Amino acid sequence: MKHDSFAIGIDIGGTNTVFGLVNKHGDIMARGHVPTLGFNTPHEFLQAISQNIQTKLSNYPEAVIQGIGVGAPNGNFYTGEILNAANLPWKGVIPLATVLNDMLGMKVRVTNDANAAALGEMIYGIAKGMKDFIMVTLGTGVGSGFVSNGQLIYGHDGFAGELGHVIAVRGGRDCGCGRKGCLETYASATGIVRTAKEKLERYPKGSSSLQLYNKLTAESIFQAAEQGDKLAQDLFEFTGKILGQTLADVVAITSPEAIIFFGGLAHAGKWILHPTQQYMEVNLLSIYKNKVKLLPSALPDADVAILGASALVWQTNNH
Repeated sequence: MKHDSFAIGIDIGGTNTVFGLVNKHGDIMARGHVPTLGFNTPHEFLQAISQNIQTKLSNYPEAVIQGIGVGAPNGNFYTGEILNAANLPWKGVIPLATVLNDMLGMKVRVTNDANAAALGEMIYGIAKGMKDFIMVTLGTGVGSGFVSNGQLIYGHDGFAGELGHVIAVRGGRDCGCGRKGCLETYASATGIVRTAKEKLERYPKGSSSLQLYNKLTAESIFQAAEQGDKLAQDLFEFTGKILGQTLADVVAITSPEAIIFFGGLAHAGKWILHPTQQYMEVNLLSIYKNKVKLLPSALPDADVAILGASALVWQTNNH
């Protein structure tokens, strides 16, 4: 491994932050993690990450590190800052790139977590060779990364591609962003649980296995659907309908070759993908019909975020 080139990929999540030492082929040679919660200030949190990275790197004295890529909620590619991330315990502006650069003495690039996933898919995954695709993360929220003409779309301020906050249902559910009816209030793991709770209130007692759970999750709804529970299957149908209708509108903007799904809810496979595809096709403008593939991500969940963040380093070094 003498004098090999590596990138460090860091993924800052709401509860856990993971990092890895990644080579150009997408092999993660070493990895570590730090809990995101439990630190009073962002500075203490970043210090813990830096110390962990330095400890890992001490085992690889010959490694040449080309830089650090970070995927973070509301991470801004242009400024290197995290701005008011809803899922993180600290508010305001966190000057992530500057602080990490001072601590580790390496070039640091930042983007949001969904853009990082799109980059990972493009450089190492199922979107290799694709110039136009949309990466949709169906997790706690709905994240997305738009790749057009082979480039991630950042917009003039670094905040482009917020599919989760396209209004899917006018005057619909309250969203954490302060508006009503955003896609992520319906098509995320938390969204499908909200739908389940609403529908269970009106469901006859004893007619669904979902009534037996104290705490409903997207995973338990998936299990119930697999076991033939009618309500659970209807929940996926409803969720896929809203997602598919919204995607039909989104396709009209970038005309993607594929829409790639990643994240907890995407694991429901056909239960979510079939209705999504069906309602997207029905609502597509005729020139787009039967042209857009819906694909599950090809990268292992645990690695997408690290790989995507590391891909930031290779991608920006090549430009």
